[in-house]
Amino acid sequence: MSRNVTIALAQTDSVLGDVTASCAKAEALIRKAASQGAQIVCLPELCTTGYRQDLLGDKLWELAEPVEPTPGPTVTHFSSLAKELGLYIILPMIEQGTMPGIVHNSAVFINKNGTVQGVFRKVHAFATERYYFTDGNSYPVFETEFGKVGIMICYDMGFPEVARVLTLQGAEIIFAPSAWCQEDEDVWDINIPARALENRVFLAAVNRVGSEEDLVMHGKSKVVDTRGRTLVEAARFQEDLVCATVDLNTLRQARHQTPYLKDRKPHTYELITKCL
Repeated sequence: MSRNVTIALAQTDSVLGDVTASCAKAEALIRKAASQGAQIVCLPELCTTGYRQDLLGDKLWELAEPVEPTPGPTVTHFSSLAKELGLYIILPMIEQGTMPGIVHNSAVFINKNGTVQGVFRKVHAFATERYYFTDGNSYPVFETEFGKVGIMICYDMGFPEVARVLTLQGAEIIFAPSAWCQEDEDVWDINIPARALENRVFLAAVNRVGSEEDLVMHGKSKVVDTRGRTLVEAARFQEDLVCATVDLNTLRQARHQTPYLKDRKPHTYELITKCL
């Protein structure tokens, strides 16, 4: 029997510092995705606030909201939306940490019952992000009735170890919410299929569009299959929504054809975990 799941990537242009306006854009695309039969919807990196930490300044800490144990208003709103529409939502946002002054670049996994199932916190800070965000240090995988879901955020995708760890924990679809710049569009087009192929997983990467001063984000959100072939791709430089239905049962055959996971030799990889 098939294990089909329809996933949607909501390619938005956030309004820097304006949570209300940014969330309205996101909600409109989520509702559209639901009308097209989507069962899991992923939004771009820091979609509720915009990306540029340096431009937000001190407002970054004001915009941070808690997720656990008691969700703030934004998570509460999208949890209600998930329950209303009966779908999963991956909500990237600035998460308020457990101590004052600590914030994370996070993606909240909300299930179709409107419950926060868990949080992934970006591990690899890009450029000046390290001056604002505290890195995550774990790679959770989330159970659904379709299969297991992993998340990595933007720059995390450039580290093959991240997708491999998620895969070894059972992830069958990996989502990559991003705010990827136009200058690195070629890297975007390389990383996505590479991470999918070397792990024989489906990979769904959703990118921002729009600009924040000199940062221009090009979109081209895409879902690729276990060979890295593009199943669907969003427009460049404009808001868009793309949906793709994938059958998770095809992973078994794919991994028989090219058994990267079976043929690993972890006892030869000691250097990877050493601090240089």
